Amino acid sequence: MAKASELRAKDVAALETEIKDLLKSHFNLRMQRATQQLNDHSALKKTRRDIARARTILTEKKQGAAK
Repeated sequence: MAKASELRAKDVAALETEIKDLLKSHFNLRMQRATQQLNDHSALKKTRRDIARARTILTEKKQGAAK
């Protein structure tokens, strides 16, 4: 779980790779759930929130650079 302060310290390229990794992780968790191999069901919610947090900060950085 990445904190917002840690994400804000990253640049745009690092945030994009972080989002890409989180999306892969979320996909793997969804596949585990579909095959009934997922033990920690709260992990799906956590990764979804991490993705949203990273996307929000990425958008803020892009809008800040545009101004």
